[in-house]
Amino acid sequence: MNRQILLLGGNQGNVISSLKTSIELLSQQLGAPIIESSYYESEAWGFEASQNFINMVVEFRSNLEPIELLDFTQKIEKELGRKEKTGTQYESRPIDIDILFINDEQINLPRLIVPHQHLHKRRFTLLPLMEHWADFIHPVYNQSIRTLNSHCNDNGMVRALTI
Repeated sequence: MNRQILLLGGNQGNVISSLKTSIELLSQQLGAPIIESSYYESEAWGFEASQNFINMVVEFRSNLEPIELLDFTQKIEKELGRKEKTGTQYESRPIDIDILFINDEQINLPRLIVPHQHLHKRRFTLLPLMEHWADFIHPVYNQSIRTLNSHCNDNGMVRALTI
């Protein structure tokens, strides 16, 4: 079984509902989540947006291969209203599912890079990871999530939500 740690987020529509629906749809193929973080509100990262994002991290265990997992997550994004990117810039979206980690593997394919190449720069990813995965060792940087978080220079607003 592969340990798959995913970041779910969005900033359009009823994001909490989209996150819950994403988990339900992911569970149909991956099984029940092993553990989930709290919800976190954050400012957009890398672009200006009129709405803040809501993000969370979820861990699953399944036998899906990395590209199968990517295809499955992209299918869910499309089902929940995500549109194709119009360029190289980040954009607002109803749902985004990023593959952060698969076991302690390093994958570098044209369609998929794991660990996610920006997670160490983004407090909106690191703070939810701190809840249950603080001691997880990043396979590229060979540092714990706790250490990466303590060295993160992202000063954007991120706060846990009580829902």
